[in-house]
Amino acid sequence: MRARLATWGPALVIVLVAVLPVVWVLKMSLIPRRELFRSPPTVLPDDITLQHYRTVFDDPAFRQGLVNSLIIAGATTLLALVFGALAAYPLARLRFGGRTFIMTGILALAFFPSVAIIAPLFVEFRNLQLLNSYAAVIIVDTVFALPLAVWILTAFFRQLPRDLEDAARMDGATTLQTFRRVIVPIAAPGVFTAGILTFIFAWNEFLFANTFLFDESRWPVTVVIPNFATQYSIDYGGQAAAAIVVTVPLVLLVLVFQRRIVSGLTAGAVKG
Repeated sequence: MRARLATWGPALVIVLVAVLPVVWVLKMSLIPRRELFRSPPTVLPDDITLQHYRTVFDDPAFRQGLVNSLIIAGATTLLALVFGALAAYPLARLRFGGRTFIMTGILALAFFPSVAIIAPLFVEFRNLQLLNSYAAVIIVDTVFALPLAVWILTAFFRQLPRDLEDAARMDGATTLQTFRRVIVPIAAPGVFTAGILTFIFAWNEFLFANTFLFDESRWPVTVVIPNFATQYSIDYGGQAAAAIVVTVPLVLLVLVFQRRIVSGLTAGAVKG
């Protein structure tokens, strides 16, 4: 009994800490405005309404924000996977001096405070005339997503048997052909995992988009949500509803493909 409590107790606490804020935001999105400001707040909603969701979906800025987020996150994911795979493959297969230093440098980039380079990036993008464009956000998001993609893909590539590459070379395939036609298809679960995590990062990014994009028609949804407000009041219910709408697709994406992410690599390598 004590062993079970020691195992499941901390896990339950972690789950509650992670889930309760989301449940509270969900409750805020479903209760009328008068109940939002009740003191003390109600634990269970007295009334349930979908008005906040109607307000959100009736807002053209929010709908355009979803499209913009999809464009930015999709382009970032594609670029991070392409460059990440091309960088991870030699790091996983080749033995050369300085490889550990390179991997450490890549990891250090992931922990670099993004706010520290906002000002110089702003000046640089202004000089390149990239401000207020998708390109500015996509470039920076890709740079900060690459370390995660490289580390995940390097770990997956290392697990693949070298016999597959040797067999491809015996058939006359070049290194690039082997990588594209043999390694990438077998490592598809690893690529998929890196893609999901990169997409989530880019989808949730706020700082760079809020800094480099001035035109409301180019704002991603993370920048649109805080603007559910007027000069004198804030639509907390609308913000909560928008947050749920933005979060649910990511949760469903991970839940639907979690088995493939976990077990697909081993199955693919064995079958290959």
